[in-house]
Amino acid sequence: MKKINYIIFAICMITAASCSKSFLDKNPQGELIVPQLTTQDGVEATLTGAYGLLNGNTNGTWGNYGAAPSQWLLGEVTSDNAHKGSENGDQPNMNLLERHAPTSTNDNLENLWNRCFEGILRCNNTLKILALVQGTDKKFPDARAKEITAEARLLRAHYNFFLVRAFKNVPLITEATTEPAVDNMKDIYPAIVEDLKFAVANLTPAFPKGQIGRVNQIAAKAYLGKVYLYQKKYLDALPLFNDVMASRPGIETIPYTDNFDVTKENGPEAVFAVQNSVGTDGSGGDNGNVGDMLNFPYNSSLPITCCGFFQPSIDLANSFKVTAAGLPYLDGSYTTNPYVSDRGVADKAGYKLDVTIPLDPRIDYTMGRRGVPFSDWGTMAGDAWIRDASNGGPFLALKNVVKASEISGFTAPGNTNITALNINIIRLADVYLMAAECEVEAGSLPNALALVNRIRDRASKLPKKQVGGVDVAAYRVSPYLTFPDQAYGRNAVRFERRMELSLEGHRFYDLVRWGILKQRMSDYFTFEGGYFNYLKGIVLADKDEYFPIPQTQIDRSKGILKQNLGY
Repeated sequence: MKKINYIIFAICMITAASCSKSFLDKNPQGELIVPQLTTQDGVEATLTGAYGLLNGNTNGTWGNYGAAPSQWLLGEVTSDNAHKGSENGDQPNMNLLERHAPTSTNDNLENLWNRCFEGILRCNNTLKILALVQGTDKKFPDARAKEITAEARLLRAHYNFFLVRAFKNVPLITEATTEPAVDNMKDIYPAIVEDLKFAVANLTPAFPKGQIGRVNQIAAKAYLGKVYLYQKKYLDALPLFNDVMASRPGIETIPYTDNFDVTKENGPEAVFAVQNSVGTDGSGGDNGNVGDMLNFPYNSSLPITCCGFFQPSIDLANSFKVTAAGLPYLDGSYTTNPYVSDRGVADKAGYKLDVTIPLDPRIDYTMGRRGVPFSDWGTMAGDAWIRDASNGGPFLALKNVVKASEISGFTAPGNTNITALNINIIRLADVYLMAAECEVEAGSLPNALALVNRIRDRASKLPKKQVGGVDVAAYRVSPYLTFPDQAYGRNAVRFERRMELSLEGHRFYDLVRWGILKQRMSDYFTFEGGYFNYLKGIVLADKDEYFPIPQTQIDRSKGILKQNLGY
């Protein structure tokens, strides 16, 4: 389903909270529901507007980075997986996020807050207008009315979930809210669960209206399972994940690379994907993947040249190293004798790629490293493709990059750094690994082992990248023979999530929900700080598990919103 920009604009114009402002700017009771929208077409248009916020954009293209559905900034740069990249002086508020020193005036946090609450507003408007229409003689058939309600409530749950895992203490705004500002110290997880349970009960596995890209029952089950997982309700989550897995082909039969191929989107692995489109609606890229538009190599001779942000960490690169048995270094010793590409090499021109390092092949489908083919762009040339290697390191993000051969058809006219590549909020491998996590916590280690090994089986089938007919690494992925105990299984599942899902927006939030953020990041800053002075000596506190509430929102609420502890 493509985003329809002019419909979204119309909806913004008729609501009291404009698309560029927070829901707190005006009393929700002051919204104008014009007669022209109190029709079936009006309801459908308003629902389309609710989908439209999934890409984190209201209008224009620049500045949507904090609200990017990929969560590259808040979910990856704040973790051990990535650096902000670019130059130190570019987007300094991102530097503060990477160093875990954000203030309540950080524009990236304001961006996420505003976009998610705009999405919630549109969901609530859909429900309000639907109720008005259902009171007329031109109402929807009951089945479609329930389906619309379910779509809107699932989308609302999504926006609320993005807020609560980032900020923890957020106000609950529903279609029944009448107060101009709402206390943010009540747990909103129960409301998220109720929205998702309604969606599960009132959607089917088919896409509503037959439009790929709308949410369906499979997406609802996966999302409800994920929310239960965040609440550590493993036995509630597992049956939902099992249903999702049973609805799709085996993960080992679906090519890993299809997840990052703009020509193979919405395949069997896509469970809930943000639909991006370019060049089809006169929007100039507004409906494309604007959140990731900075995250490409930086060289004027390359197919896409903007803007050198989002660079994988040295720690992440080394985590792909494997033992002689083809298994990860679960004890963290992958940082011994680290691989750093050409960083610190005096003779850069004479650098030779070490092809003898045993590596999980997913490394070369996750990041670009010198001497290795980078999609169909050519062999990655090292510093020549990096904006400031001293600031961001020697590696490049790859999963968000479209092929050079696809640029003409899948990037915005005049803005090749805005692509039509969809973003997976939940994909099937994520479901397998969440199910494996539930199995570990339930003590069902053989089941967890089998799920992880199916992910690893697929990884072992990835085509080996070569230069001159020679493999660029000693690629190796083997199955685990056993999970000898729960602690080992838990560690293996968590490590596999990093390998499979790195740079997809999950890592920081995973570390938080596992309760290991401070220890893992302490180890990371000790290691990574040896290469980047700006990361030396960083010590995390409890407050660093969440971000500060934007100060503008607290001010507008006249003190009803309370700041998170420690900020």
